[in-house]
This record gives sequence, C-alpha cells and structure tokens, in this order.
Amino acid sequence: MSEDDFIITPKEDKSVTITIRVDRALQEKFDHLSKISNRSRNELINLALEYAMKNAKFIKESNQKR
Repeated sequence: MSEDDFIITPKEDKSVTITIRVDRALQEKFDHLSKISNRSRNELINLALEYAMKNAKFIKESNQKR
C-alpha cells in the first residue's frame, strides 16, 4: 500500500431497528423537544435510553408492605 491508496473497509452497522409503543403524550414531548433542539426524535430517544441505562438501579426486593 502507498499513501495515495484509497482504502475502503466494510462498514460496521451498529444500529438495529426496533418497534415500541409509547403514550401519545410522550411522543408529543419528544416531537416538541426535537423541534426546539434541532435534533431528530430518534437521536433524542437514543440519548434518553443511554441515560436511563447508565443511571438505572436494580433492586431485587420491594420494600412495599402488603
């Protein structure tokens, strides 16, 4: 290889398509945030999901009384 070679490697596709159902009110909030932030709804949902996964706490037992 020389420094003038145009190197092409296979593209890594890290994303997958999933379908979810959300309340209309939540969808409208994402649409509004998308409009005022100039980001796509998809991008905002991905950011929200990443935040949720980083900050999620799993509790094995419930402290609720029956």
